Amino acid sequence: MNLLKYQIFIKVVEVGSLTKAGEMLNLSQSAISHAISGLEHELGLNLLIRNRSGIKLTDNGERLLHHFKKIIQFNEELYQEVALIKGMEIGTVRIGTFSSVSICWLPRILKEYHDQFPLIETKILNGNYREIENWIVSGAVDIGFVNLPTQEGLDVIQLKKDRMLCIMPSNHPLREQSTILLEQIIDSPFIMPVAGCDTDLRRIFSQHKLSPKIKYELEDDHAIMSMVQNNLGVSILPEMILTQTQYDLCKRPLHGEHFRSIGIAVLSFKNISPAAKKFVDFITAWVNKL
Repeated sequence: MNLLKYQIFIKVVEVGSLTKAGEMLNLSQSAISHAISGLEHELGLNLLIRNRSGIKLTDNGERLLHHFKKIIQFNEELYQEVALIKGMEIGTVRIGTFSSVSICWLPRILKEYHDQFPLIETKILNGNYREIENWIVSGAVDIGFVNLPTQEGLDVIQLKKDRMLCIMPSNHPLREQSTILLEQIIDSPFIMPVAGCDTDLRRIFSQHKLSPKIKYELEDDHAIMSMVQNNLGVSILPEMILTQTQYDLCKRPLHGEHFRSIGIAVLSFKNISPAAKKFVDFITAWVNKL
């Protein structure tokens, strides 16, 4: 079977449309449809359900999608290994990342990395902690920046301990304190990151057997900061994302030792591609120099 058919099938599933997949792959819709039909004919299975609302995987398609991705990945690794034998460093690395790393680290990492390895392409997928772990497991990304601890089955390197800070309006009554006790803000309206981004806060409140009075739940860190600036509540965010903000906030450490641990994770360090291994080694060395 033709590898292009696998690539087309995967892209159609990713974007949910034959037309969009054709536009992204620079192929006509009829060519996309013909490739999918050809793949189904070769396998003797229906893989997609097509209707007015778009496309949907059949049970058979769901079972085989992971294997198609593995075939494409193994093919990529083969050509990377051949390139290494020839003394070249090429390939594609798919990276899962969350907002604070995307803002504070990735622009500098990618600039220096591409200067050093110009033939290695990087693709970025932005999500929350839970999504990134699932992407690593499913093979949607080769490498993911993660919040530790992760689910079982991932190989992880810890990169940085990032202090958690309480953020309040600049005129908040607690602004004169050097640290903030959780008990002092427990009755204030609290702005909580949504599920998938709230791991550290849930852990901190659970350790102290406290429950915040959640007023709003938001995914975007900057939206949370804006809400706090406008006196709509208080929140707790990692120091990394707060170092590059122009919001008028009072930022104070929590009393005690409260951090999130940022790591880099893969499904298996033993089996990652040469290009992905280069990226992991580069990130580890880059963070150690901070």
